[in-house]
Amino acid sequence: MSMEERWAKTALALAVGTMLIVSGCGYKDDPVPPQHVLPQAVNDLRVELDDQGATLSWAYPRKTVTGGDVEEIDGFELYRAEIPVASYCPTCPVPYSSIIKVPGGMVVPGSGKTAVYELRDLRPGNLYILKVRSQSGWWQNSQDSNEVSFLWQTPPKTPAGLSCQSGDGRNLLQWQAVSELKDGGKNAVPIRYQLYRGVDGGAMEKLGEPLNTTTYTDTAVENGRTYAYQVRALSTYAQGSVNSGLSETVQATPTDKTPPPTPTGLAALRTEIGVKVYWDTVQAEDLAGYRIYRRQPGQAAPVLVGEVNLPHSLLIDSKAPAGALLYSVSSIDTRSPANESVRSAEVAAE
Repeated sequence: MSMEERWAKTALALAVGTMLIVSGCGYKDDPVPPQHVLPQAVNDLRVELDDQGATLSWAYPRKTVTGGDVEEIDGFELYRAEIPVASYCPTCPVPYSSIIKVPGGMVVPGSGKTAVYELRDLRPGNLYILKVRSQSGWWQNSQDSNEVSFLWQTPPKTPAGLSCQSGDGRNLLQWQAVSELKDGGKNAVPIRYQLYRGVDGGAMEKLGEPLNTTTYTDTAVENGRTYAYQVRALSTYAQGSVNSGLSETVQATPTDKTPPPTPTGLAALRTEIGVKVYWDTVQAEDLAGYRIYRRQPGQAAPVLVGEVNLPHSLLIDSKAPAGALLYSVSSIDTRSPANESVRSAEVAAE
């Protein structure tokens, strides 16, 4: 065989081999460019602390960097840095020392999905900084998320003795001061307290800003609704706060116990059909009506003659006995039982 024939035969074999490799690679269509499946970066990484550790959460990316829908997240990589407080350098690069694998899952179009991861192996005296990347396909890692950071120290004890006394349009809360740590050690930093409130069985949410006292009057309430409360202690350090556990829950239902104003302008006039008793209209949003009382000289206490509802401010006492009579009137509100005002000054029937 000539040299030319050998070269021709070798070229043919290489061409056939290449065709076999390409035909067996599994592609039926053109491969998808990486940017079409690369998820957008997570931008809502957040952390919640309690006396057990930290809970991280973030939303699954729903769009790729080119604006397409993400169908599935293969998983997440959670980057963690643990830095002793004494050696922390705020201007230095973050020394991420470990990567935690978090499973992913399908992403349903039009609905949100949240990833949650708990950190429990925390060591007192350290700052923790974390970020997350999502993965979709081989080597398809998103850009870094926002960073979150927190300080970890031994938590303070959970506040005890939470109580609540309800009133008219207010709930008064009290609890015992915290002076020790969870492990029994003496607390050496300032303690503040964060209240949580739920309404009519709803979720507990933070109520205002942390307090420096162990009492609080909640006036942002409505009479007749049920309020649940919890409180936790916060040890306050220069680098952040460390939370205790949540206290036991107490409940209270504020009740309207305030009566309407006492009526004025009362007068009583004898007529052929009885004693006509009348007065000035009371101005009150929850006014329901009035109660009219009669007393004869020598009687220790007056008797109830009758009750009238709005809009009336007059009553005919058709069963009034002969002789001197003294009348007084009170106002009542819409509560059941009604709150009743102090009776007016008595006037004599003329």
